[in-house]
Amino acid sequence: MVGFPREVHAGWLTQLLTYPGRLDVSLHVEPIDASTAASRLKKQLARLESGRRHTAEHGRLSDPHVEAATEDAYDLSSRVARGEGKLFRVGLYLTIHAASEKSLTDEVAAVRSLCASLLLDAKHTTYRSLQGWVSTLPLGLDLIGLRRTFDTTALAAAFPFTSPDLPAPDPASAAAPAGVLYGYNIGSQGLVHWDQFGVGMHNHNSVVLGRSGAGKSYLVKLELLRSLYRGVEIAVIDPEDEYARLAAAVGGTYVHLGATGVRLNPFDLPIQTRADGRRTAPKDALVRRSLFLHTVISVLLGAELEAAERAALDQAIASTYENAGITADTRTWTRPSPTLVSLRDELAHAGETGDTAAAELAARLHPFVDGSFKQLFDGPSSVTPEGHLIVFSLRDLPEELKAIGTLLVLDALWRRVSNPAIRRQRLVVVDEAWLLMRERSGAEFLLRMAKASRRHWAGLKIITQDESDLLSTQLGLAVVANAATQILLRQAPQAIDEVTRAFNLSAGERAFLLSADRGQGLLSAGTQRVAFQSIASPTEHYLVTSSPAELAAYGDTADADDSSGFVDLGFGDET
Repeated sequence: MVGFPREVHAGWLTQLLTYPGRLDVSLHVEPIDASTAASRLKKQLARLESGRRHTAEHGRLSDPHVEAATEDAYDLSSRVARGEGKLFRVGLYLTIHAASEKSLTDEVAAVRSLCASLLLDAKHTTYRSLQGWVSTLPLGLDLIGLRRTFDTTALAAAFPFTSPDLPAPDPASAAAPAGVLYGYNIGSQGLVHWDQFGVGMHNHNSVVLGRSGAGKSYLVKLELLRSLYRGVEIAVIDPEDEYARLAAAVGGTYVHLGATGVRLNPFDLPIQTRADGRRTAPKDALVRRSLFLHTVISVLLGAELEAAERAALDQAIASTYENAGITADTRTWTRPSPTLVSLRDELAHAGETGDTAAAELAARLHPFVDGSFKQLFDGPSSVTPEGHLIVFSLRDLPEELKAIGTLLVLDALWRRVSNPAIRRQRLVVVDEAWLLMRERSGAEFLLRMAKASRRHWAGLKIITQDESDLLSTQLGLAVVANAATQILLRQAPQAIDEVTRAFNLSAGERAFLLSADRGQGLLSAGTQRVAFQSIASPTEHYLVTSSPAELAAYGDTADADDSSGFVDLGFGDET
């Protein structure tokens, strides 16, 4: 660059970094010591002033460029003399890459036009192309030596060199980016890859927030499909049967909770099978299961238990296990587990002896044991999910049971994730997490799972359209804080203030989320943020779309299930 504008704004060179082609930008900065700066400014002022006087003595019109340069030189000299700034020699060089000579000519013309719009005068390094190329390599060598004097303010306006693209894990590596393709960068038209299982990540959790229709499930299904290519084992809690067609395409396991014969027994102890075939369990498995049952009953009843109720429930749980032959002796833990009806009977028996809290709990458990909501608890567990993709559908569950269904599924998945005999990357997806977050006990369980997932090489992905349930409570904010990857899609005006405070959004990011199109979002990972547009191939779009009009056009029948609660996917033995 041989010509620069007189006035610039902060970050004015950023447009060079957002150029959609391959362009290397090199800025060489060399400080000038104070004595040399003062001497050169004095000589420059003398030349400019003598030129002005010579022009005035001969009655000629003054040159506006000389007048402006003289004013700037006086201002700069006074600031340097007062110690308010320093001088630097700055060289700016660009290297343009292309696949052929013709395309290179087009790229050069485009870059020179961009420079002209910034009032930069770009010239070819004629006969010095090698020196120019070396000067733009990350070597710190300036073989061109074509410098322009900048003061501190002018140099600061060129920094920071912020790029809209996410930094590569190893900037010196020429390898393909790792992770999952989310889409293309809205700012630079580059591709956005992100690996939430990366080595430098504090945890592998993520959270996806957006209003209804913003494209949350579409984006997550794309991410899951591309994660399967990388060998990640995935489990999904699906409230609306949106993942059935994806599971069918990849030969996944699909379980319909609420269908006849599909049950999850919360009394099952976490027995794990080791690599040598032996069945083991943690030494405190019975205690932990008893504590988990307190959470189950709280979510089931939709209210926090009083102290008397918790005491009665704790005693009834212990009696229920003892009556089933399960004690502190680990050899008894492989015996058949009791069920919810056994707990209700123990509470009812305690109520007959005068314990009013136990009698009240027994009465409140009646709908889930003998009433309309018993299908999920009226027997031992009938589901042992296995496979590279496991989807639990909650659509057939009544609204009153969706929260407890989510909790029981998370518990079953956590047993699989925490099995030390099997170590692999796992991702647990909770769609519409507000179903569980609105219950304090459920939110506490989700938070404990978010904190412990990293130790088992697992990530928890939370998706919700109701930001208030996630951001209005301390537990919800803690869940967000334990997510190293955060994705924000279009937000409603009523929720944008809360989202802005929680994620510390700038004014530009706030405006972007209010006007983002479907599929556009903001990927936040630590200090890095990038705006992206999700993209999918036609085949991927067919598998992940949930548009009723498109599904009707496809004649979709993939979510038809039989009475067993399992979908026959037609991909081998795994169903």
